[in-house]
Amino acid sequence: MNLVIEIRYHPHRQYYSDGSTDFYPVLIRRLTQLYTAVILLAMLSVPSQAGNIELPSLGDTTSAIISQQQEYELGQAWLRAYRSRIPEYNDPLLHSYLEQLLIKLASHSQLDDHRLSLVAINNPTMNAFAVPGGIIGVHLGLFRYAKSEHQLASVLAHELAHLSQRHFARRVAEQRKNSVATMAGMLASLVLAATVGGDAGMAAMTATQAASMQNSLRYSRQNEQEADRLGIETVYAAGMDPSAVGAMFEEMLRATRYTGSKPPEFLLTHPLTESRVADANSRIAQYPLKHYPDNLEYHLMRARAMLAIDRNPAASLNRFQSELNGDTLSREASRYGTVLAQAELGEVKKAREGLAILLKESPDSLTYQLEDITLDRQEGKFVNAIEKNQQLLRLHGNSYPLRMSLAETYLKANRFTESEQLLRAMTRDYPDTAYVWFQLAEVSGLAGNIAGVHKARAQYYLLNGVFDKVREQLGYARKLLVHDFKEVAIIDQQLRDLADLEKKMENF
Repeated sequence: MNLVIEIRYHPHRQYYSDGSTDFYPVLIRRLTQLYTAVILLAMLSVPSQAGNIELPSLGDTTSAIISQQQEYELGQAWLRAYRSRIPEYNDPLLHSYLEQLLIKLASHSQLDDHRLSLVAINNPTMNAFAVPGGIIGVHLGLFRYAKSEHQLASVLAHELAHLSQRHFARRVAEQRKNSVATMAGMLASLVLAATVGGDAGMAAMTATQAASMQNSLRYSRQNEQEADRLGIETVYAAGMDPSAVGAMFEEMLRATRYTGSKPPEFLLTHPLTESRVADANSRIAQYPLKHYPDNLEYHLMRARAMLAIDRNPAASLNRFQSELNGDTLSREASRYGTVLAQAELGEVKKAREGLAILLKESPDSLTYQLEDITLDRQEGKFVNAIEKNQQLLRLHGNSYPLRMSLAETYLKANRFTESEQLLRAMTRDYPDTAYVWFQLAEVSGLAGNIAGVHKARAQYYLLNGVFDKVREQLGYARKLLVHDFKEVAIIDQQLRDLADLEKKMENF
């Protein structure tokens, strides 16, 4: 039985035929509700690791205000609220790259709690942010400005430093204000930044509201210099170039000069003062000079990000081809970008020719091999694609991009049950990845597992903070599984938990 699943569009957004959204008017109407929404979501967040509650560190005055475990749970509630308003960019290959880079940096940072959640947003602005509880957000526009992996790492390490030093909790301790309200202001600010941009969003509100929201994101000069210092240390400890911090500062200042009075989004919340630059450069000068090799993989991911930002493969193709004929940061990446754009335009033969050149130079590149599989899939060569995918999985274990690629190939080949089984196994490894649940819901319907559709949708909506939809989907699943006592018991417990949380919400 085939079932068309329509959950690609968020129910609260108005979509047009080209896929764009008239989100700004809806956003403005909802801004006054955001503070209450996050407070309620904080109460609705189910502690998935309740047995791991950490005791406050002796001498840590901020832990008396908000513990690390409370920060984590509040951060997860915040993440659900953010996801309910801003669509994530779900490129498994790019997401995996960013996640691995974050893990590498975190392992060399002062961060105690390494439970990190990455959020990638397809927005052209230069921005990244850290939210208490291990949430790291990255706008794809950051790839436009960072000219190397070292520069990108300098921004991510800076954000990890804010988390490791618990600047949010320290600010709460100093101000003695409600941390949930502050998190709500942070949500509103970052929603605006990801949609219409900080200046335009703030102009649409009263001066008091704008200042309050902006201040919920802005760090003090002392916080910024501390994050710079620790970020430089982290970059160096991770075997990367500390001078990239200064180089990234230059990129930010250059972007400011080009955009006139409006600075990059990142600088609205991380002010780049002369003293901050001077202090960072002084610290960088203390490290030994040495050669740090560039990472080709960064430039390949940058090409993917640029293609996504453009939202116009023909324009991307022209740019990548111009780079090949002139100046480019990486000829391989420019050729790879050309291949990606040609594939999106349906020019598979030309894409094959370009990819063959890349594979000849780097036959073991997983990124190139995945594109080879993508082209096989595009040409309907599903048997070839599946065989290549399975062979690579034997070499690369449980690679997230490879498993998602195989699931998609099974789907395109009408092997729905195999795709469903693979995605269901992936939900055990990636229970907090909304995109996996989304794909599972789609393929379960095509496999004829209607109850599975509703169960997967319930999890998808749970991770996206749409709790009324969670109840609705669980109710549908229960009706279909009424004779399966085990499944009914599980669903009933989930519904009771949700009811208890809703009661707490009413009492609040």
